Order: sequence, then structure tokens, then C-alpha cells
Amino acid sequence: MHGQHSLIPPHGGYRKLRSFQCAQMVYDATVLFCDRFVDKRSRTHDQMVQAARSGVQNVAEGSMASATSKKTELKLTGVARASLEELLLDYEDFLRQRGLRIWGKDSPEAMAVRGKYRSDQSDKSDGSDVSDKSDKLDSYSLRTASAEVVANTLICLINQASFLLGRQLQQLEQAFLSEGGFTERLYRERQKQRRGL
Repeated sequence: MHGQHSLIPPHGGYRKLRSFQCAQMVYDATVLFCDRFVDKRSRTHDQMVQAARSGVQNVAEGSMASATSKKTELKLTGVARASLEELLLDYEDFLRQRGLRIWGKDSPEAMAVRGKYRSDQSDKSDGSDVSDKSDKLDSYSLRTASAEVVANTLICLINQASFLLGRQLQQLEQAFLSEGGFTERLYRERQKQRRGL
């Protein structure tokens, strides 16, 4: 303490995470997809949108909770990844049930989507510029492409978000193992104060 460091570590900053940015793109595109291709009155429409939303919101909530609970951050990041897995299955079901092609992982189309995402230098802004989000969706032709192309593009983006969240979970786990949680830091600081350090 004594001005050297804060007991509550830096937290938040989720808008700069590639996992958050990718999950947010999946959410925005899922709303667009569902409005275009899924009956608004169907339960599937609502479930897909909610699963995509959960993928974004849990990353943000976990990042903010990390100030006092790394355990909560780990849990919510895992929930975000699980929500995106649910959404992935919905897109695969959509394609399969309609007899549409599911792109192979290494198909030219999937490679093109992955290449486009890798080259996308996502902005580090606060996310308040709505036109920027619209431009990103347009760059993937999601407003005009067929259901098959849009669903497959989203499968690629969901897989990318899931990969990023998996890497994030590994980093969070390592940080937790090496630094401990908030309660442990609290105890260590209290012990230092009692010893007059």
C-alpha cells in the first residue's frame, strides 16, 4: 500500500480485448442474421440473439469483476465461451436442417474470413461510433450475402472468438496461480501492515 501499489489491481479495459471485439461483432451480426433469416416470433430467434449477447456481456462483466475476484472473471469468461459454443451449434443446425453446405475449416471461404479478421486492425475506441460497427459488418457482406454465406462466416468468427477466449482463460488461470486472488492479496497486505512493512 503506502502509495507503492493499489490493493485493487487495474481492471476493465475489456473494449481493447480482441476476444471482446470479436464477440461483439458476432453479436451484431447475429442480430442481423436473425432479423434476415429467422422468424422473429420463433424461440430460436431469441435464443440465438441471447447466446450472442451473453458472449459479449460476460467478457465485459468478468473484466470489471476482476478487480476483486479473479475467480469470477474466470467463471464469466468461461460462460462467454460456452454461450458462443451454443450459438455455434445453432448456426450449424441452421445449415444442416436446410441442406446448406457447412464450410470446412480449411476451405478457401473459411480461410478468406479468417484472413480478413486477422488483417482487421480493430479500433481501440470506446465503441460509441455506430458507423464503425456497421462498416465492419459490411466488410463481411453480411447485409447482402445468402443465408449460407452469412451463417458460415459467423461460424468462422465464433470459432475465432472462442479461440481468443480460450487463450484468455489460460492467461487468467496462470495469473491466478501465480498471483492468487483478491482474498489472498488482502491477507498478505494485512500481514505486511501488522508487521509494519
